[in-house]
Amino acid sequence: MALEGLLGLNENFLKPFSHKIDPKEFEVYNFKNEMCLAPPPLGNPRSSNVNFTTDQHGREIKIKFDHGTTTLGFVYNNGVVLAVDSRSTGGKYIGSQSMKKIVEINKYLLGTMAGGAADCVYWDRVLAKQCRMYELRNKERISTAAASKLMSNMAYSYKDMGLSMGMMICGWDKRGPSLYYVDSEGSRTKGAVYSVGSGSVYAYGVLDSGYRPDLTDEEAYELARRSIYHATFRDSYSGGLIRVYHMKESGWECISVQDCLELHYKYKNEKERK
Repeated sequence: MALEGLLGLNENFLKPFSHKIDPKEFEVYNFKNEMCLAPPPLGNPRSSNVNFTTDQHGREIKIKFDHGTTTLGFVYNNGVVLAVDSRSTGGKYIGSQSMKKIVEINKYLLGTMAGGAADCVYWDRVLAKQCRMYELRNKERISTAAASKLMSNMAYSYKDMGLSMGMMICGWDKRGPSLYYVDSEGSRTKGAVYSVGSGSVYAYGVLDSGYRPDLTDEEAYELARRSIYHATFRDSYSGGLIRVYHMKESGWECISVQDCLELHYKYKNEKERK
């Protein structure tokens, strides 16, 4: 019962023959079990999904919406630095300027969001529950590699069903700091430097020119901050606040939250003084 309460599950979960609950209820409700989504009511969701993307004449219906964001992360000698913007868009419409795109999975794991905001937030929450379950079962902290593999497996099970995610997962475990990229196709790649989103091409321009493993902490923070700023300056789908996080051996720390407009004038004044 304690574990069920911790996970937010109904007390009658896994008791489909209880007189309190209709057995068919689990077949039609998505959120009775918050650990998984009910599949669409179709024989084969992957092949039947075409019914929702074409009209009666077989012509494609444009239901895909444009995504825009800039997120980045890199590993260096003192840990992992993540930086993100905060603008949430749907095509040309700006829905929010204060979206938090770094998800604090636990004290030693962080995830970033790019793609569909709802997809990323939901599956990051599911991952947080899965990581907590692992800790309760095994009496030890889950590794970054295992956490990223869990996310990859969950995403792959919903492949071709319309998910849109491109996330980074970073953490510090007994093997040290590490950074993984996971997307909605289920692919998972370990790396030292990543940038994801519509503004990533601009962020990479600054990031690649200034990155090196022996950066000091302040140099790493400034490199991440400046990379996101340049992306927000050139990419109309990125903007708002620039958040910088540092993953250390003692856990994550939020380093700064700054408006990209303030940074614009700061860098402009620095350039003029030179």
